[in-house]
Amino acid sequence: MSSSIITYSPAYTIVPTYECFNKCTYCNFRAEPGKSPWMTLSHAEIILKKLQAQLDTEKTCEILILSGEVHPQSARRQAWFERIYELCELALLMGFLPHTNAGPLSFDEMQKLKQVNVSMGLMLEQLTPELLNTVHKQAPSKVPSKRLQQLQWAGELKIPFTTGLLLGIGEIEQDWWDTLEAIAQIHSDYHHIQEVILQPHSPGTGQSLNAPPFDPHHLPYVISTARKILPADITIQIPPNLVPDQEWLIACIEAGACDLGGIGPLDEVNPDYPHLQKNDLERILKTKNWRLQKRLPIYPQFDGWLNQKLQTATAKWRQTIN
Repeated sequence: MSSSIITYSPAYTIVPTYECFNKCTYCNFRAEPGKSPWMTLSHAEIILKKLQAQLDTEKTCEILILSGEVHPQSARRQAWFERIYELCELALLMGFLPHTNAGPLSFDEMQKLKQVNVSMGLMLEQLTPELLNTVHKQAPSKVPSKRLQQLQWAGELKIPFTTGLLLGIGEIEQDWWDTLEAIAQIHSDYHHIQEVILQPHSPGTGQSLNAPPFDPHHLPYVISTARKILPADITIQIPPNLVPDQEWLIACIEAGACDLGGIGPLDEVNPDYPHLQKNDLERILKTKNWRLQKRLPIYPQFDGWLNQKLQTATAKWRQTIN
């Protein structure tokens, strides 16, 4: 049974750099190391000032810091991390709520970013090691144990966290359930996972993988099974721009998805698939008498985990949506 309220986050994605030492064959985001200029703080400030000027009803609350990865052993890693931290700090100073997804981080890096982020995230994608021989053959940071470690560290650090599965990259059905079971197990220890994203592989012009898209008609089945595996306090999120059929988007919600993620000008991970904007989503949901409601990138039950500066910033935004 679906909820009558479907949530989304008004978001804008800032990309510190597209460069990434991984070469996932399905990726439409990465650039070769050294081939993507890093975003400057002055450029970010220009973007954020434009967002500040939005009308109240359209205001962006979430700044998603989404970055390609600099190798942990690279001499440039510290400068890369400092740029991410400074961008989060700037977004917070200018009145926004930062959420960072920058690949696997060290415990120390996560602990530092906790000071300037209301939440963080990392996709597990799939935990099967078989993908290390195929789509992840040249992606050292996609080792399943490394990514599971992030979920555990996030729990230990009390970081509200988003994770998820990428469907249709060469895994088998049992891999979905195994990955979801692993998420549920870690959450049972720390109760820190806000959302699980179920993202269908959607081929783009930048990828080298020659594989069909994940059939969105299968999504309701995956969602309904995920809803049985995951604890009730974990929200299931789907990206509506990757479910092109309105009827099947409705079917996904009826199956148990109740969040549509961050909605902004561009889906940086899937740039070939434009975001459905608020008016489009409201029109679709209205056919079932569902209501689209803005949310923050941190769920209310986690506000007490934040430092005082982040709690104050979050409280101001809560007044705009309650």
